[in-house]
Amino acid sequence: MRIDTEATPNPATLKFLPGVTVAGKQSVDFPDRQTAAISTLATHLFDLGSIDRVYFGADFVSVTKSSASPDWSELKLDVLGVIMDHFASGAPLMHAEAVEAETFDDPQDAEIVEYIKELIDERVRPAVARDGGDIIYRGFQNGVVFLHMQGSCAGCPSSRATLKGGIEKLLRHYVPEVVEVRAL
Repeated sequence: MRIDTEATPNPATLKFLPGVTVAGKQSVDFPDRQTAAISTLATHLFDLGSIDRVYFGADFVSVTKSSASPDWSELKLDVLGVIMDHFASGAPLMHAEAVEAETFDDPQDAEIVEYIKELIDERVRPAVARDGGDIIYRGFQNGVVFLHMQGSCAGCPSSRATLKGGIEKLLRHYVPEVVEVRAL
């Protein structure tokens, strides 16, 4: 099995592409060891001891190393080994269902919310996935769109620029009711 790797805008995160479907349409973010309990692969990656976050995208795994860990040249081979062993074993990615966080919206804004979600799904998420992350819609209240940043986007030095300069600008252009975008 060949696994390609790609750098992301977040220097602490690498994107691993095993050449197979990873999470498909249901991405999953593991911001810590406790949340990884539902996935053997995520648990084994956290067992390496230098990992802060694991994210499963459609066809990739993003791994964020801790700031105290060695550089990627030392850690990369261990991560590759864990990912390769997992997919070679044929074990399922998850052994429990991931719980999707609820959204909060005003029912009167249903039409606006659907348009915001459509823009995020069609224009934002594909671009962010290329960089090893994801952005999930969480709510719209009083003109403010709330988003959850996952994978390499969480903690990325350029995430604020992406959020304000890219996503907020796009949403404000197409949806006049949007006045601000905030990360949760």
